[in-house]
Amino acid sequence: MNVKKLGTLFVAATLLFAITSCSNSGSKNKSAEVEKKEVNILYPNWAEGIAFTHLAKIALENNGFEVELTNLEPGLIYGELSKDDSKGDVCMDAWLPNTHKDYWADYGDKLVKLGESFSDGTTGLVVPSYVTINSIEELNANEDKFDGEIIGIGSGAGIHANTLEAIDKYDLNFEQITSSGPAMVASLEKAIKDEEWIVITGWKPHFKWAKNDLKYLEDPKGIYPEDACTIISRRGFVEDMPKAGTFFKSFNLEEDQLYDLMERISEVGEEAGAQQFYDANKAMLDGWFN
Repeated sequence: MNVKKLGTLFVAATLLFAITSCSNSGSKNKSAEVEKKEVNILYPNWAEGIAFTHLAKIALENNGFEVELTNLEPGLIYGELSKDDSKGDVCMDAWLPNTHKDYWADYGDKLVKLGESFSDGTTGLVVPSYVTINSIEELNANEDKFDGEIIGIGSGAGIHANTLEAIDKYDLNFEQITSSGPAMVASLEKAIKDEEWIVITGWKPHFKWAKNDLKYLEDPKGIYPEDACTIISRRGFVEDMPKAGTFFKSFNLEEDQLYDLMERISEVGEEAGAQQFYDANKAMLDGWFN
């Protein structure tokens, strides 16, 4: 075989190798791109967490992402996101630095704080404004009017542990009744309708403040802290999905915006309410990707 033919074969082989390599590379890159467009948001069954999460889902889907939502207890959320092979990516309702401080102590070194979905979170014992006491210290003197009960939520919530501490530190003759967020709200609204006295574990942000005339009981011992609704992720999330990471770092709602979102959700449902809010605030939400 002469040199000219060898040269021709060499060029042909080189071109074939280059085409094959480019084809395989493109296939791999395409697969990676698809994989990095799937976001799994973990969320607790709390009104504000449901609202944040469904709004993020709508915004992400309108910007080319596929989104899966997984509802879990808060302890399971922290545990899942901390795993090296986590099936979750983000949670938008971590109450930090105080209410969830125990979860953060257990898992925080394996998690990343991205931002704050709501920056002015508060917790405490809440009563209707027609209730004539103003402090936790006055509860025992009115035990009969409250049936000796504080209506709470799930035992995995930080406010549940804080309320047990309040019962101890204030030496309250009260029992915390464990229920769910929706059950707690139903009890509150029934009591208000009948103008009965009730005390619940409450927090802001929550749509109950927009719908009812409520007040916190003063907490002179400082049991109930202020927090931010913090957005946390698994390690490596931002590197895997930088555009989604930018969105979550920018995501932040004011109180009136959040209550608008919550009201829409309460009227037409989670998906439809979030879609309505997105449509009304599209420029703001899409701007959070840049």
